[in-house]
Amino acid sequence: MTKKTILLVEDNQDDAELTMRAFNKSGVNNSIHLARDGVEALDYLFGRGEYAEKLSKADESVAFILLDLKLPRIDGHEVLKKIRSSEKTNLIPVVIFSSSGEETDLVRSYRLGANSYIRKPVDFTRSTEIIKHLCTYWLDVNETAPC
Repeated sequence: MTKKTILLVEDNQDDAELTMRAFNKSGVNNSIHLARDGVEALDYLFGRGEYAEKLSKADESVAFILLDLKLPRIDGHEVLKKIRSSEKTNLIPVVIFSSSGEETDLVRSYRLGANSYIRKPVDFTRSTEIIKHLCTYWLDVNETAPC
């Protein structure tokens, strides 16, 4: 069985590096694809643009999406709407990973179909703990629907 990819959607270089280091420190063996904005994330998921070749590979599937909200070009809420509106992607678990503590962002994310909402920690040790728990749950414990 081929390991599924984790899609990290993050435009902030520092946050992306911190999260990637946390994945590495947690011992995650899955590949992690970094999309730097909403358009790139959707292109990756739907096999468009530079990712058109990806559609032909049977081993390319996404285990879960770690999605920031404040993204350039298309924000995280719009990305989530498009993910949930497509039969191809609507069953992929989406974890909002945002620095926003605004109740409106939290409520809107869940109304649009987020599976989880996590505030980004500023501390590397806490980031590593959170990433380890996320990966244990979404990769080892949870049974996802076949996409």
